Amino acid sequence: MFTLSIRNQMGIGLALVSLMIITRGHHFASLHNLPDASWLIFFLAGVYLRSAWPLLGFLALGSWLDFAAYTWGGVSGFCLTPAYVFLLPAYISLWLAGRWYAHRHQFAWRTLMPLSLSMMTGLMLCELFSGGGFYFFSGRFEATTWVEFAERSFKYFPMYIESFLVYAGIAIAMHAALVALRQQFNSSNTSAG
Repeated sequence: MFTLSIRNQMGIGLALVSLMIITRGHHFASLHNLPDASWLIFFLAGVYLRSAWPLLGFLALGSWLDFAAYTWGGVSGFCLTPAYVFLLPAYISLWLAGRWYAHRHQFAWRTLMPLSLSMMTGLMLCELFSGGGFYFFSGRFEATTWVEFAERSFKYFPMYIESFLVYAGIAIAMHAALVALRQQFNSSNTSAG
């Protein structure tokens, strides 16, 4: 497991907060309706931020942004149903998947298997809680069946996976670039000394 300094964790936390504010739904801060990065944000918070407090902060921020978008931003309240509480276990699943991966992180190619496994598990659990919670408990659907839920998941889940993977690819590239810069900086300092 890699451990970051408090300063680095704070920088990553602020970047994740900014990303959530910019991408969370169609609200006042959207830049041309970027895809929502919330799923990846919770995963990365689990990977990079050691304390559980940021998890609570991101849950509160997401709820506040949704409330603000509905109250002042003119966004439809279609998703604001009793099933909204299922976002808690959905996001916590992603955070726990990120936390699990952080304990198995390795440098180089050996990290791909645990990273892929944690991402897939987190995404599937998140979809089960968020999509399943909404489908079965929102009151928006007359008769609910597992077959129809599976059909709806096959239709909508790939869009969430796509957004997650696009943002994950950017995060992985940034992580790799920063690690390479740090290694180069460390090697130039040891050769100069």
